[in-house]
Amino acid sequence: MPPAGPVPPQRRPRALALMADDVFDQQMDGPRLDRFARLATLTDLVHTDTLDSPQVREAARDVEVLLTSWGAPRLTAARLEHLPALRAVLHCAGSVRPHVSDALWERGIQVTTAADVNAVPVAEFTVAAIVLASKKVFTLGALARQHRGAQSRRDTLGPLSTFGLTVGIVGFSRVGRRVVERLQVLDECTCLVVDPYADPAEVAAAGGALVSLEQMLGRVDVLSLHAPSVPATDRMIGAVELAALPDHATLVNTARGSLVDHDALAAECLTGRLHAVLDVTDPEPLPATSLLHGLPNVMLTPHVAGSLGSETLRMTTSALDQLELYAAGLALTATMTRELLEVSA
Repeated sequence: MPPAGPVPPQRRPRALALMADDVFDQQMDGPRLDRFARLATLTDLVHTDTLDSPQVREAARDVEVLLTSWGAPRLTAARLEHLPALRAVLHCAGSVRPHVSDALWERGIQVTTAADVNAVPVAEFTVAAIVLASKKVFTLGALARQHRGAQSRRDTLGPLSTFGLTVGIVGFSRVGRRVVERLQVLDECTCLVVDPYADPAEVAAAGGALVSLEQMLGRVDVLSLHAPSVPATDRMIGAVELAALPDHATLVNTARGSLVDHDALAAECLTGRLHAVLDVTDPEPLPATSLLHGLPNVMLTPHVAGSLGSETLRMTTSALDQLELYAAGLALTATMTRELLEVSA
């Protein structure tokens, strides 16, 4: 959000929304489009999903600010040649990885992200999944559908309780931090956090304790993943890590599917020893032949934890807040850099 207090006089930089047509319709409702027009100079070309047509290239030569979202093309060196006035790319969604390039960083163009506000619904979804998983709701619901009229064997699924829960958080990210903070409402909940870049004091302030992955795995009732997809995290939860989890533990993944070895997870879930709630997989969606399909102890959802529907308007508001700062000549507060992107989603 823009800082409180007097805001310096604003100029109105030439701006353009660059995103898929349906995304623009969803994320630019009347109030936000009006605010966009107040903060920036717009022409007849308010929105486009391409930078490759001669007409768009001509109209965009004096564009100083791009408001981007899903469906924005990659800002390659060739495309940037037709945007000589570009100074800022303000993203109305989470990861900027699909549309930034080395050429963009080399030109010193400022980039912001709405990932911080996108973390809100992901954290909400995750906490809900953790609470329901601790009661084995997903497994019991599936068994009830399979065995209609029969009483489910609750006593075979381990403790069904949120009291004294131990939750492992892999990645003290925007989402991971919020999950730790929100889990403090559960009585005597212990949050163990794994993150090589996290400050122990910040983890403690949120209500968690920083440990190693080896120290964490054997102690958790729920393991929740919030790390980025980078080479160092590829298949970080594999057969060895899954075997270290206690019986009846649940794996929750709302981060990136590449963090998990799905074949190893399927082998554990087939025995009934572990449970899983997977909002993301690799590949996405899983092939029809995946053994994870149809298991009562595996809940698969189609990447719905992040901002959807009206939740996406919150991200547009965040990007427009950055535009207001930019127009006033103030420092942007949601910046992304090439260095940060190496350890971010």
